[in-house]
Amino acid sequence: MAQTALSAEMMACIQACRHCQRICLNMATGHCLEKGGRHVEPEHLRTMLVCAQLCGTAADVMTTGSTLHRQVCAVCADICDACISSCRDLDEMDECIDACERCKDSCEAMTSE
Repeated sequence: MAQTALSAEMMACIQACRHCQRICLNMATGHCLEKGGRHVEPEHLRTMLVCAQLCGTAADVMTTGSTLHRQVCAVCADICDACISSCRDLDEMDECIDACERCKDSCEAMTSE
């Protein structure tokens, strides 16, 4: 049985999710831990780690070609939005904010594909 080819938009979303996963995980365990202060507040770190995990999960689900990606992408977009809000009030978090915004926008588009 042949697997259905993924659309260009879905492939771009998978890439955006993988990128966001790497950036959130790297910044949470690198920049934030080194910066200290508000950057290491439990809720902020949890949000970043959950965002990284869910972005990876969304990419995995889309890779399977399952139509369940719509639900996972909707949750991923919500978590990315929460991560953006959490990072926005902290300094030197632009890379994370940018990655989350791209992932959020892409995942929102996938909820109807």
